[in-house]
Amino acid sequence: MSDWREYGPPIRVEGGLQARSRRGRIAQTWWSQRFIEVLESFGMGGRLQRGKRYARAGQVLNLSVSTSLVIGLVQGSRETPYRVRIGIKAFSPAEWARIEEALAGQALFAAKLLAGEMPADIEAEFERLGLRLFPDTMRELTMDCSCPDWEIPCKHLAAACYLLAESFDEDPFQILAWRGRGREELLDRLRSLRGTVTGAAPAEPQAPSLAESLDSFWTMPPVSTTPARESPRPDTLLDQLGPLAVGDVDVVEHLRAAYRAMASEHSPES
Repeated sequence: MSDWREYGPPIRVEGGLQARSRRGRIAQTWWSQRFIEVLESFGMGGRLQRGKRYARAGQVLNLSVSTSLVIGLVQGSRETPYRVRIGIKAFSPAEWARIEEALAGQALFAAKLLAGEMPADIEAEFERLGLRLFPDTMRELTMDCSCPDWEIPCKHLAAACYLLAESFDEDPFQILAWRGRGREELLDRLRSLRGTVTGAAPAEPQAPSLAESLDSFWTMPPVSTTPARESPRPDTLLDQLGPLAVGDVDVVEHLRAAYRAMASEHSPES
């Protein structure tokens, strides 16, 4: 009869993924904290603490996020590392179409995402659509580990969860990628829906070949009478926001005036 227990401390590894936080809370941003809170609400607190020690010791060898699935290798006390998998259901293309339309329809959401930030009210927006960004019950997550421990999650899965939360700290789009929509695809869709996709730049005129310009090669070119290109407006970025009002106040127009004033103060002529 085989013994499922791991005896002794884990085998130390070099170059493993190590949690940046050395004590206390690991997750720093509200969205990664939300993920850990959800996991702890499932009664996983004690095992998460053991997993936290593994995460800080660098026992996770690698971790990758793709649509619906996080996979990694975690070194325990046995010679062969354990394979961990954390799965979640991705949103369907039709659900993502609804999500993108809702996010693009709110200027502040679109601006935050285009700036690489997770809007504070994004969970409520998902719930308004009948969807949940974070899992609400343990049934929405599938976890397995190749270790012989039958408890789910084991400390190896818990360690992976902590490092997954830290990856959400670094890049909130990892959460959305896990749900089936990568950063560039989502941002392209938001730009398109908000009408901010610019067309291709006009081709530069081709210079005549040497054979075609032998007669004029040694002559001074005529002075150009083409007016200088107009400098870009300092408030061009605000064009992406569209209307944004607080009560009866048009916030974009107030920001536009401020941008122009600051540009005027720093112009060479001022």
